[in-house]
Amino acid sequence: MAQPIPFPGQPVRGSTTGRPVMALFDLLGRAWAMGVVWQLHEGHCTFRELQSRCDGVSPSVLNQRLKELRATGLVGHDGAGFALTPLGEELFDHLDALGTWSKHWAAEITRPF
Repeated sequence: MAQPIPFPGQPVRGSTTGRPVMALFDLLGRAWAMGVVWQLHEGHCTFRELQSRCDGVSPSVLNQRLKELRATGLVGHDGAGFALTPLGEELFDHLDALGTWSKHWAAEITRPF
């Protein structure tokens, strides 16, 4: 059975209070959620194009992630296909910054202490 869509203010995995950051972590911690956001940053695409960009994720998983990301205002759909909303683009900017930081982190932890 699918987990409920995480929304701020409602209990989510790891938080009975539903703090916004915990709802976001619940959402983004789901299989392929961040991958979908990352791929859609590159532009609109159809379901099949997105599935291909996401290394052939199963249609059921992709459908569920798109449903969740649309319900939470991060992804939209128009005549050209799926795309990030302005909120989704803002989220991507934060994820991109974490990606940059993670390279620094990786370099630091591979050095002897």
